[in-house]
Amino acid sequence: MKKAKKRVFSVVKAIKSNARDRVGSPPPEKVLPDPKQKAAANPKHKETLADLLQKRNGDE
Repeated sequence: MKKAKKRVFSVVKAIKSNARDRVGSPPPEKVLPDPKQKAAANPKHKETLADLLQKRNGDE
């Protein structure tokens, strides 16, 4: 059998582990909404009365 590889001490990993023990794990990642989709969902200008009437006449 092979010998188990000896782990090298890492200061960064030790500090992070210590912080997680004291404070807790960091919150999960937040997904930011796409600004282009948000802009498309909320148009900058409201439709005018003429546009609304034109759409309504086109449907019928």
